[in-house]
Parts: sequence; C-alpha cells; structure tokens
Amino acid sequence: MKPPYDITPNIIKLIASISERIGEVNANFLNRPSPTLRKQNKIKTIHSSLKIEGNTLSEDQITALLENKRVIGPKKDIVEVLNAIKIYENLEHYDPHSEDSFLRAHQNLMEGLIEPAGKYRTQSVGIVKGSKVEHLAPPFENVAFLMKDLFQYLKNEDEIQLIKSCVFHYEMEFIHPFLDGNGRMGRLWQTLILIEKYPVFEFLPFETIISNDQEKYYKALAESDKSGQSTRFIEYMLEVIHSSLGSLLNYTNRTLSAQDRLDYFMSLHKTKFSRKDYMTIFKDISSATASRDLKKGLELNLFEKTGEKNKTMYQLITHNN
Repeated sequence: MKPPYDITPNIIKLIASISERIGEVNANFLNRPSPTLRKQNKIKTIHSSLKIEGNTLSEDQITALLENKRVIGPKKDIVEVLNAIKIYENLEHYDPHSEDSFLRAHQNLMEGLIEPAGKYRTQSVGIVKGSKVEHLAPPFENVAFLMKDLFQYLKNEDEIQLIKSCVFHYEMEFIHPFLDGNGRMGRLWQTLILIEKYPVFEFLPFETIISNDQEKYYKALAESDKSGQSTRFIEYMLEVIHSSLGSLLNYTNRTLSAQDRLDYFMSLHKTKFSRKDYMTIFKDISSATASRDLKKGLELNLFEKTGEKNKTMYQLITHNN
C-alpha cells in the first residue's frame, strides 16, 4: 500500500527546479568530481549526520580518523565516526531495495554502540522532548511487517525517485524500527535511493543543511506526524536538496578551471557558437571569464574567430589525424 501524501504546487515547483539543477551539475563537469571534492563531502556528510545525533567530533578530527590518525575524544563518538566512515566509503555495497542490506547497514553503523545492532527493536519506544512525548512509535510487534511494506513501496516504478526517497525517510522515522540509529539510517537510506538514479547525490552532503537548523527537521517530522501523511516532510526535504544542489553548483563554478570548462564545452561538439552560447552552458561565470576562456581556446587552436564585437562567432576547428 502506498504511504499517504499529497502532491502540492510547492512539491511540483521544487521537483522541476531540482531537475534543472541536476542537469546543470552534470553539465558543469560534476559527473566526474575531483577526489578532493569527494573527500570533503564525505567528511561533511559524516560530521553533519552524526552532529544531529549529538556527536562532538569536529570536521578536522573526522578528517584525521579518515586518514588513520590518532584522535583524542569520547570513545563512543570515535566509534560512531569510524563506523560511518566504513559505510560511506562502501556505499556501492548496499542495495537500497533490499531489507537485508538495510539491516546489514544498521549493524555496520551501530556496531559496538548498541546491542543488538542490525535487528529490529523488541520493545516499545517513544521520542520525548522535555517532559512531552513527541512521538509514540508503532508497537514493536508491527515493525517487521511495516518495514516489509515500506520496502515493497520502494519497488513502485511509477513513483518519482525524489519523492520516493523522502517518503521512505519519513516513514522509516515514523516506524522507528531500531532502538537507536534511526535518524542516521533514514538519512543514509534516502541518499542511497537518490544515488541509484542521480549519482551526483554521492557528493551532496544535504545533512549539513539539516544540522545547521535541526529544529526545522524535527518540526517537519512532527507536522507530518500530526497530519498523518508525509507531505510536509517531502516539501522540507526537497527544499534541503534544492539548497544543497545550489551550494554544490556555486562551489564547482568557483573551482573549475578554464581548461575544465573548455574540455566540457568541446565534448558538446558545437560547430559554431557565440560567447553568449558558451555562457548558456556555464551560467554562473562572468562575461569577462567567458572571454578569457574563449581567448585560451583560440590560443590552443580549438576554434577560430570570425566577426568583431557583438557579431563575434567561433567556429570549431576539425583536426584530421
């Protein structure tokens, strides 16, 4: 059975804009991100996801652990980070559609932290904020079949992947299948669902935006609980993804070299083009940067120039081997 939610105008608008940004990301050379970007985003993801759960280690300490250096800090926090590093360095070994894979991921993520890791809870749980019970999870007897239903929902080919990932995240948090580690598992599994269709999400630490304003995250979960459907949480997570893509585009446009842009542009095989055409592909560079790129392309004998000023055109040079 499909979990309940409504498609709102805001959801439609966000999905359209996210799709455009994913296209821009791919066009801006991010289908082959640098090893530096991979490492930075892995560190940010681990730091932010664990910070939400109260981990005190800094990005510098996580970097040190990633580089097998000794770190002084609470033993529990260090174990959490080491477990998360193993997970995020081996994402390709987890299948987002497999419940067995899901349980194995929890075992690896929570090893040495709770007993038993990798198994659904066998007692009732509630989330308490202050003196108030914020969320009473379904009875533990229902967890196994509720999770089976949720994984069945993931097989629905008619669902939009972006929505499917948000729905899974919310519903898993609602079911609260484990005694501990539910939040980090929800965020991890949403990432895996998204990577399946959009590889760029391996390099998108959307947890950073969540951790910067955790109240909004918990508020969206609470509002969805109250309404009995995941609509509000879907809107919230799409807003987070949209912002994360914007940050990634800004970072990439700052770090791409003229050679990177020219290499990508040449791969498009545009035989004749203007500076304006070039800037249509790289939307966030200035006209001065575009002119410098094109001047470099002329020096490299990639294309030749015809016309002057606003009538300038560039013609691809065909090199015969």
